[in-house]
Amino acid sequence: MKRFGFNPLLLGLLAFLAIRLDTSAETNDLPHFQEVFRLLRANLPGVSEEDLNRAAVQGLLDQFYPRAILVTNGAPAAAGQEDALLTRTTVYDESYGYVRVARVATGLADQIKSAYEKLGGRNKLKGLVLDLRFAAGQDYTAAANAADQFLTKEQPLLDWDEGSAHSTAKADAINLPVAVLVNQQTAGAAEALAAALRETDAAVLIGTRTAGQAQIFKEFDLSNGQRLRIATGQVRVGKGQALSATGVSPDLEITVSGEDEKAYFADAFKVLPYAVAPSRVTRSVAQTGSTNRVSRRRLNEAELVRMQREGLNPEDQDATAAAPGRETDPAGPVVRDPALARALDLLKGIAIVERSLAR
Repeated sequence: MKRFGFNPLLLGLLAFLAIRLDTSAETNDLPHFQEVFRLLRANLPGVSEEDLNRAAVQGLLDQFYPRAILVTNGAPAAAGQEDALLTRTTVYDESYGYVRVARVATGLADQIKSAYEKLGGRNKLKGLVLDLRFAAGQDYTAAANAADQFLTKEQPLLDWDEGSAHSTAKADAINLPVAVLVNQQTAGAAEALAAALRETDAAVLIGTRTAGQAQIFKEFDLSNGQRLRIATGQVRVGKGQALSATGVSPDLEITVSGEDEKAYFADAFKVLPYAVAPSRVTRSVAQTGSTNRVSRRRLNEAELVRMQREGLNPEDQDATAAAPGRETDPAGPVVRDPALARALDLLKGIAIVERSLAR
């Protein structure tokens, strides 16, 4: 096995790892590094310096993730992939736009505005879902510009080491109720975008806590061709609140397993081959059952909208019992993605309230 010499950084990493192995040690009374290193090297059988190097590096990276990230060189992006900032746009129930962001980078603001106008704009849409799940990026200027599309007045958005950004007063902002979907893979500038929209009361965040990588990173080349990305500065939102390494928490938390979330992300109408656990059931169109049992149950906002459109009385027993049969609804298939379904429910509820207030 190839053996490597220790440099000062790796020696420190090894000391850190050795200390972690003794959980009973007091943090203010740690053993000396040279002593621990000498004993490990002399008495730990079958372990090379390369093994110790690897374990020490991994231990420190685990401890300081996501503030320190090892970046592996990957295959070059396919032609045109760098421009794929939006990967999906559509309209649900003829009135609720959906825009999926893949990456926060220069041009995102223009692409969001263009997608909004193509989906129908203010004349057709009653609400908009901005999906930032699995979105990333390190361009905080682009994040601020994207948030600016949803704001009508000037106010602080983001502040970071290299600069800061404010929204601008305008009459053509996307002035609709907005729900933003986030998850544990919402990272970097995508987190900052979500936080800015929530901070300015432009949107409600739905999903799970984000990755906690909304920081200023510098990358350093390593001898093996990899790069070490270190968080050297903070990103602040609004009037100065620093975004935490623990991530941005949602306003409405939706708990979904990782595998389920990926399946729904690929197909929002997908019917999974197993029952939804009671603890994960949400009162949304995504979780309505397929049984035809005649029983009273609590209707969600989406069902109230549908029943009103079809002239049904929510107090009528037969009409209420028939509500679960959404699979046969001529309006289309049922959205089963829990986060997306909750977002649509919320936007539909807001539309009902606005319509009532307008009377």
